[in-house]
Amino acid sequence: MRSIWNGAISFGLVSIPIKLVNATENHSISFRQIHTEDGGRIRYRKVCELEDREVTSAEIGKGYEDADGSIIPITEDDLAALPIPTAKTIEIVAFVPADRIDPLQMDTAYYLSANGVPAAKPYTLLREALKRSRKVAIAKFALRGRERLGMLRVVDDVIAMHGLLWPDEIRATDSVAPDTEVKVRDAELDLADALMDTLGEVDLDTLHDDYRTAVEEMIAAKVEGGGTYTPAPAAEPGGGKVIDLMAALENSVRAARTARGEKSGEDGGQEREAEVTSLRSRTTKSAAGKTSSTRKSTTARKSSPAAPKQVGGKKSTAKSAPKAKAAAPKKSTAKKSTGKQPASGTATTKSTAKKTASKKSATPKKTTKRASA
Repeated sequence: MRSIWNGAISFGLVSIPIKLVNATENHSISFRQIHTEDGGRIRYRKVCELEDREVTSAEIGKGYEDADGSIIPITEDDLAALPIPTAKTIEIVAFVPADRIDPLQMDTAYYLSANGVPAAKPYTLLREALKRSRKVAIAKFALRGRERLGMLRVVDDVIAMHGLLWPDEIRATDSVAPDTEVKVRDAELDLADALMDTLGEVDLDTLHDDYRTAVEEMIAAKVEGGGTYTPAPAAEPGGGKVIDLMAALENSVRAARTARGEKSGEDGGQEREAEVTSLRSRTTKSAAGKTSSTRKSTTARKSSPAAPKQVGGKKSTAKSAPKAKAAAPKKSTAKKSTGKQPASGTATTKSTAKKTASKKSATPKKTTKRASA
């Protein structure tokens, strides 16, 4: 691998000559801009605005644009003369636990390679010290015209360095969080935990860029087919608009378990399968409960009026015979109306039966008074 920077690590009074090598590479497919009518390449040319002519890279330098629009030329000698102690040195300033570094700060990664045989011993010393301490080194270094912050850690048997953003380059989160206050229920958290447990861990080496693979296949098909390409039918979307969060979590747990080939009790009983109740079944259960309670209340209403009628009949028999005769039509009328109406009964039918019974019972009372008169 080609080095992009040569310098040294300053570890107290110890200096370790190193080479800086890119630890990552970009595999994304790049495209060229073309003229759609004839396929000609579109290129950008560097033109001097004053002379209105194209210039070469050797004629191009750096300049700073002032507030009034004027350009202040900056040469490489100007930059090299700046008093930056980290111009050719990665200066370690502290050792801290790895969890002290916010992942938001991490930038480009590099490998630090020992430059020459004399650098092998101090390089190995720093590497083993980092391993045993389980800490990372915070360092300052200069690269591509500016001073940067870095973090040194051990990867396999190599010291790696992650470029870090300065703390003031991290934006605050206060304007990004949801504005509305949302309350999350314990049942929702339980289903989220079940989904996390079901998805489990993954071997990062098995993950790959599906989009890049599809682009490569499309390009190969165009080359073989003379510029034509017939795309494969797109897969149907797996989900729709999320209406119920609980239902979405429940379906996600089922889908994840199905994808992993898991069934209830497959782990030997150590991990109990989360109880999942679909939205429809919950609605059916609640409706069934309401129907059952309605039937119970209707039965109670039917049976409750019978007791007062019987008690009233006994009292009326003890006081006078005419009232006992008047009670008889109530029983017969109630039995007739009950036999004609459905088993469930309604409030309107009951009230009609009561009114009919009261009218019939009122007639014998009047007849008895006339007879006695």
